[in-house]
Amino acid sequence: MAQTALIIGGSGPTGPHIVEGMRQRGFKVSVLSRGVHPYPFPDDVERITGDPHFAEPLAEALGERSFDVVIATYGRLKVTSKLLAGRTGHFLAVGGCAAYRGFTDPNDVWPEGQLSPVPETAPLCGEGDHVFGGKLVAAERELFANHPDATLFRYPYIYGPRQIAPREWSLVRRVLDGRRTVVVLDGGMAILSHHFAENAAHAILLAVDNRQAAAGKVYNCADDEQVSYRQLIEIAGKALDVELEVVSIPNVESAQGALIQHQPHHFIADTSLIKADLGYRDLVPSVEAITRTVQWYRDNPLEYGGEYEQRRKDVFDYAAEDKLIALARAFEQAVGEVSLRPRHENYTDHPYAHPKEHSNGRDERGR
Repeated sequence: MAQTALIIGGSGPTGPHIVEGMRQRGFKVSVLSRGVHPYPFPDDVERITGDPHFAEPLAEALGERSFDVVIATYGRLKVTSKLLAGRTGHFLAVGGCAAYRGFTDPNDVWPEGQLSPVPETAPLCGEGDHVFGGKLVAAERELFANHPDATLFRYPYIYGPRQIAPREWSLVRRVLDGRRTVVVLDGGMAILSHHFAENAAHAILLAVDNRQAAAGKVYNCADDEQVSYRQLIEIAGKALDVELEVVSIPNVESAQGALIQHQPHHFIADTSLIKADLGYRDLVPSVEAITRTVQWYRDNPLEYGGEYEQRRKDVFDYAAEDKLIALARAFEQAVGEVSLRPRHENYTDHPYAHPKEHSNGRDERGR
């Protein structure tokens, strides 16, 4: 008899890849979701409608059923892990990097902003820190209390088709609207760990294949290579066959609603543990993954002002952006008129220049 797997979620960016991976491994797969965003799974995949955020509707949807493997990518982990305690051989759960202290509010740590890379052992949110991060930490504790051998994946931002708040759409819509200049904070040099959906699903499936190694573990997830916002824009421009100009402004809170980039700090997840334990490596390189994602949103544009676009919190206020662009260019011109020249005549452009004459074996003091 085939082993059984329950996927909680399933219709988001990673879900279809996880479902297909479990089918290829011979599992009989059931997908539980609220049914709000249906996905056309193959006929042999059982669909269960239920709300994994609350115990009563989840219990009603599952009855007394048990599963060999449960993969919870959605819902409240406190609810799902408690209800399925003792009813699965391996519980795999998706959490988030927002559990780390300073991820959501860089002022929670000193020096401001997290030191990189951030390992799984980094301080987690506690009392007085960001509320959402604290809830994630509480859910993690509940998970391992109910399933000591569980495996938890701390996702960063997941990108790819069907993302509910797609960063790439901010670029794609601007290009579709005829914009060719993109406003960013601080040169667009911030780097935040991201994970392509197919790569993230691959990470989870590796834990299914290596249950003993993954038991009781917490793993950071992220692509092997990360890009800055400036590089993201460059990759997107090539994918859309346009040239995009980047205009930088300082981090001013009042202007952030007009920007693609809202985070002036880095977050780089340390993924050395999942590589050592499970042999993780990206299935899809980051440049290819970004290119495919950008082109998917070009070919499947979101509804202007619709649910997903609103979740992105990008106001697309082009009049405001044009004012910022004008200010930035005026500032750049003014800075260009300031000349910084060396104060000393013997100033050298190279601090480690080679000697111009042979010293005949003498040291710098002539001895």
